[in-house]
Amino acid sequence: MQVMKKVLVVLAHPNFAESRGNKALIEAVQMLPSVKIHNLYERYPNWQIDVQVEQELLRHHDLVVFQYPLQWYSVPPLLKKWIDDVLTDGFAFGADGTALQGKELMPVVTTGGTSEMYIAGGTVNFTISEFLRPIQQTANYCGMSYKTPVAIHGFLPKELGIAETITDEQVFEEAKQYQHLLQQYVAS
Repeated sequence: MQVMKKVLVVLAHPNFAESRGNKALIEAVQMLPSVKIHNLYERYPNWQIDVQVEQELLRHHDLVVFQYPLQWYSVPPLLKKWIDDVLTDGFAFGADGTALQGKELMPVVTTGGTSEMYIAGGTVNFTISEFLRPIQQTANYCGMSYKTPVAIHGFLPKELGIAETITDEQVFEEAKQYQHLLQQYVAS
């Protein structure tokens, strides 16, 4: 009998209730077997992270997905704090820090800008892969394999008064592809 791999989706969206993209992605994968959604802003509204609980979650999953909106070309602040607090010497790295070795890490990000903005020499000057280098190096430093990131573009905040560039149909398609990706991983 084949054992299914386990996926931990570490969701870090400061305003998930108002999210269009991240909400659609979560809805597409939340019922998949062996996929656990772990909403940091819901779990830690006071930002007091329970390090032991978080480390135990990591121990029991094969793939860790960091899912978040790209904010100021980086992770949201609670995810940064989570990384600082949870991925500690002796757990994630260092002489005795082998808990994450052999596991996989995959970023899944949404952006306000279009994909054309995220090319070398484009409006933001860099590719999405370049903005994700710190996440890639975090995986490397912790002995994890870095999986190809998923980036979905075009989610401009409504308060800007600018029409979003991604249609509902495109959001649905992206969510289906994400679901398929995690289904394939779990079954592999």
